[in-house]
Amino acid sequence: MEFRQIQAFLAVAEELHFGRAAERLHIAQSPLSQMIRALERELGAQLFARTTRSVQLTAAGTALLAPARVIAAQIDVARTVVRSTAAGETGVVSVGFGGASGYAVLSELTRALADRHPGIELDLRPQTYSGRVRDSVSRGLLDMGIVGLPVTDEFDTETVRHESLLVAVPAGHRFAHRDSLDPADLAGERLVIYPAAHGSIVRDATFTVCASAGFAPVIAREAPDPYSLLALVGAGVGIAVVVASTAHITVDGVQYIPLDGGPVLPIALAWRRDNPAPAVHRVLEVLRELPGPDGAARRESGRQSADHTGEHTPTREH
Repeated sequence: MEFRQIQAFLAVAEELHFGRAAERLHIAQSPLSQMIRALERELGAQLFARTTRSVQLTAAGTALLAPARVIAAQIDVARTVVRSTAAGETGVVSVGFGGASGYAVLSELTRALADRHPGIELDLRPQTYSGRVRDSVSRGLLDMGIVGLPVTDEFDTETVRHESLLVAVPAGHRFAHRDSLDPADLAGERLVIYPAAHGSIVRDATFTVCASAGFAPVIAREAPDPYSLLALVGAGVGIAVVVASTAHITVDGVQYIPLDGGPVLPIALAWRRDNPAPAVHRVLEVLRELPGPDGAARRESGRQSADHTGEHTPTREH
């Protein structure tokens, strides 16, 4: 049974006239009659009682009418879904992210996307840090993700934030009343950091800051995400170097102090340059309508050549 036969049957069943049904289908009456006869042979039943004056549904034709309408409706739905997906009006875009920068950026992007393209869903994958994002996007397991810059030419990027560094300390810590800290102040302090396997640029920045001041960090504990890290700081386990976006997370007993002389970390959304998915490009269009990392309008192109220079930037994410 072919869909064109179903269409032919429905046209005749609803018009009860082969001539009008043929006009509706924009075909000649003879091919229409041939399609109906072929359908009847395939089903082994007469669907219409024909006379020179009238066309009526038989009992078998009446029984076929409801299922045929269901099939036609399902085909229409399939066409709509395919066309909408091809046009980037519907779809699911997977996004990996880790750390406070990802939470801040993707919250804004998700709200804007829901307003402009409600048929597109962001499948957010938290605790996916830069190294894993790059690997997963490269292998096609993720559509895009938040990374630290620079990245290789396999990816296109859109810078979303420039993150300065803070130090999170317990409320009763000796640094609690300081207005700012220097890297040398961290010497001998017990630090809470992200695990090496995460590929966190904040972890890299912490080691860079300590090395610039001439000492090796003392690692107290590792934490898998910003909330766990801050909970350990609040419990007095140690202090932590964090990005400025982390200050939006309020945890009892934790204070944030600016770290002078630390690197500024460019954070970007990255995707594979050859990703053909229309929904991905709709997400990028919405992102580019949002304010840039410094509050200015973004450039039209998603590829930011300056992002790939890597100046003053650890090579992994946060």
